[in-house]
Amino acid sequence: MVVVKFGLLGPLVVHDGTEPRQVSGPKVRVLLAALLLQANRTVSRDALKEALWGASVPASADAALANHLTRLRRVLSAADGGTEERLGTVAPGYRLLVHDGELDADVFEERVGAVREAHRREDWEEVLRRTALALPLWRGTPLADLAPFSETEAAALRIHRLAEARLQALEWNFDAELHLGRHDEAVGPLATLAAEHPLREEFHALLIRALHRSGRQAEAFSAFQRLRRSLVDELGTEPGATVQQAHRELLAGEPAPRPAPAPSPAAAAPRPPFQLPYEGDAFTGRETEVALVRSLLAEDAEDAEDAKDHGAPGRCGIGPVVISGMGGVGKTALAVHVAYGLREEFPDGALYADLRGYCSHGARTAHELLARFLSDLGVHHEALPDDTDDRALLLQAALAERRVLLVLDNARDAAHVAPLLPAGGRSAALITSRQLLADLPGSAGVPLAPLSPADQHALLARLAGADRVRSEPEALADILAACGGLPLALHIVGGRLASRPHWPLALLARRLTPHQGRLETLSMGTFDVQRTFAMSYVAVRDSHRPLEREAARAFRTLGRVWSAHPVTPQSAAALLDLTEARAAAVLDVLADAHLVLNPEPDRYVLHDLLGEYAAQRGDEEDPEERHTAAALRIVTWYVAALSEATRTATRETQSPPPLDPEAGTPLSLPAFADDDEAIRWSARELPAVRDALERAGELGRSDLAWRLAVGLFGYAGTHWWTGEWDTCLARAMDIARAHDDTLGQAWLHRRMAVSHGMAFRNEACLEHLRIALELFTARGDTAARASILGNLSALYIQIGDAEEALVHAEISRDLHHSLGNSRGEALLLSRIADIRHLRGELDLAAADYRRVVDLLQGAGHGVFLATALTNQADNLRVLGRRDEAFTALAKALDIRHRMNDLGGTADCLVVTARTHHHFGEWAAARDTWETCLELAREHRLPTRIEECLEGLAALPDPTPALRAPAASPLPCPSGSWAGRRR
Repeated sequence: MVVVKFGLLGPLVVHDGTEPRQVSGPKVRVLLAALLLQANRTVSRDALKEALWGASVPASADAALANHLTRLRRVLSAADGGTEERLGTVAPGYRLLVHDGELDADVFEERVGAVREAHRREDWEEVLRRTALALPLWRGTPLADLAPFSETEAAALRIHRLAEARLQALEWNFDAELHLGRHDEAVGPLATLAAEHPLREEFHALLIRALHRSGRQAEAFSAFQRLRRSLVDELGTEPGATVQQAHRELLAGEPAPRPAPAPSPAAAAPRPPFQLPYEGDAFTGRETEVALVRSLLAEDAEDAEDAKDHGAPGRCGIGPVVISGMGGVGKTALAVHVAYGLREEFPDGALYADLRGYCSHGARTAHELLARFLSDLGVHHEALPDDTDDRALLLQAALAERRVLLVLDNARDAAHVAPLLPAGGRSAALITSRQLLADLPGSAGVPLAPLSPADQHALLARLAGADRVRSEPEALADILAACGGLPLALHIVGGRLASRPHWPLALLARRLTPHQGRLETLSMGTFDVQRTFAMSYVAVRDSHRPLEREAARAFRTLGRVWSAHPVTPQSAAALLDLTEARAAAVLDVLADAHLVLNPEPDRYVLHDLLGEYAAQRGDEEDPEERHTAAALRIVTWYVAALSEATRTATRETQSPPPLDPEAGTPLSLPAFADDDEAIRWSARELPAVRDALERAGELGRSDLAWRLAVGLFGYAGTHWWTGEWDTCLARAMDIARAHDDTLGQAWLHRRMAVSHGMAFRNEACLEHLRIALELFTARGDTAARASILGNLSALYIQIGDAEEALVHAEISRDLHHSLGNSRGEALLLSRIADIRHLRGELDLAAADYRRVVDLLQGAGHGVFLATALTNQADNLRVLGRRDEAFTALAKALDIRHRMNDLGGTADCLVVTARTHHHFGEWAAARDTWETCLELAREHRLPTRIEECLEGLAALPDPTPALRAPAASPLPCPSGSWAGRRR
């Protein structure tokens, strides 16, 4: 079963596996459609511009295209959870990565191909099964919402091909229906299709045959005459051979062929056992998983039938299907629901057993269950062997000629369930377990995640009443969040509400407040979330395997210290004081037991409810000192990891002094390929960093707190506009002051100045730089003084004071020279170029900018390079070198988009708009200003908003009759602090 992520068969849709993701904006939708039609192939920039604007490509197309690509990348990143870079830049354009099975059009064409093959073999039942898989993908005319793009030549050809494939599949489907004798049922839909497609002869031929074989000859003759009139009147031709043959059969009065009668059951045959538990009517959602399990069982069963019919040796049976997941996630409900739906596919019965793999009173043995199953299948008790292996062989023999579904619920491990499995043949086993059972030979796994928000809402509405849950939306949201998508918890909540009709939802929501009695509230009769979790945990804690017992300790530590955040083997190694390899093994044990979730490779996280349970276990079973030590280790790890990320992202000329080495296992840190990867990692880990900062304060470790805030320097280069860095710096400053940590205060003032400078808060920036300079001077730190003086130079450039900027740059240069520090060459040269630009020394500035760009090419510092290119372009603009300016801007904008640097993108768009304005390209200037204004408003960039409004006001009136002869002059552009600071 395939989860389609991209849909072209109808209105364009992007699906993240649980729910559709909105793709807002017609241009972004067209852009995605154009890339999907050429999935995994490079689409040139020119082709994309033509898709977006047709023959009327505006002058500002490059900037607008880049902006639309940025928005599309955000949509794709949200759909993938930020785990994959879908849209790549590949000369001369872009390539959209689409994996097998992710595009509905491709899946549809593949399934129609399977229908074609079954029809060629005249396997009529298979035709119907394959058509039933293909046709539901069709949601309507492909790209119906994207006219006029859908009417362009390339799009229209693909749409026509898809529509033709659907009609062909329908023809094969009804041909199979008629061959199976289902004439009466086919008449209605065939009559509709014939009316919708009055010139498509195959539908009419099928309709004539269906009417004839249903004894409705008069209507069949009428259908033939209607088609003939339409063909003669509109095309001047007679019906083709297929219709003529159907007409000849009608004239000859040939009787309808009948399918072979099914053999009568023997009179003495016993009634097949059907032992499934009562399902009830509350099963909700899980459409994808239901379809997957059904296909794994039904398709394999059909393959076994085919293999037997053709005398094929070897593996012709159905491999076991394992539904796995955490306790309470709904494994049994899914298995029972699917088993009821497959009753006809397994006519020889269904056997069910709860293996009680996690029961505190012990699991049921294979020996016991084999006796029961064999008895249910008609084997007399006296004939049962005493040996378990012999019983297993007897069960396999009993199932060999039958088609029975075994539902084996709550298996402990692979060894527990292996003796109960059929060996080949047409029977199948559907297993549920809290373990993955990946070591079960030939098995197919179907892991269950918590319910999607829509399914959670639907389930609770079904249990407690739709009007009831609709009446208090805020309380409902709190309840759903507290239940964490766990069906067991939702059933308990629904049962409580149903049994207490006068309770407001808000009352139950208060009782479900995390860590305030929530787990105790989630208990009702035999339904008990805490007891369900305990079964999984105790099985691991009391295991005879040392690694599982160690995993139980890790589970408690995760819950007590770090339950809100994902961990990797590297961060878990620090938290647990293990090697990275041992931490990975421990996490995999927990993931296999579904005590942690493993949503993506090497990333593990506790479910919210399991995290609360784990914290309780940690409180009761471990000393507080162990938790304190673990918290200190994870905070220290984040200090070191952030330092590595910032070093990669910024190529810092000076970093904070390292921490004194702690005793214990050496830290294993992430390695970053480039600045982009380092910044993306920092952004993703930001919630954990904020938590670590607070933990550092609680632990009384100011030295860790300020290093965490300072360590976000690399992240801030592209994300300063979010305000997150300001918040962390302010909190760290409070902690440093509370502990009289002057070194921390010095570094925080230094980085606060950078934060204010990037946000154009110039006065605050100057104040913090002066305080930082005073503190580092008092410490005798010449390297810090050199760096801060360089930042003062950058600030004066931003203010527009060239003379002060030059004074501070020269002092900074001399100090760096005295220290033998050559790493700041490009940075100082860039400042000198900016100063020359301010002073009107444009040719000298151009030469310096060229040297800066040459130094940075290939250096892996995207932010600095993009800033240098933008400033170079602005200088080229004033020199009148238009083409060179726009070439530099295009390179800068591409870097900004690649790094998702929204503040830097705004910088680049401002200079792009000014350049269009400078060369009298009013329409392009207006488009670029408006694009930048939209971006600045969306992300709260007040300085850029002001500049955009000024730029738009300075343009001539676009109305031809009122157009002024020239535009108003623009104010001098603000400098970009990002890339100039250290």
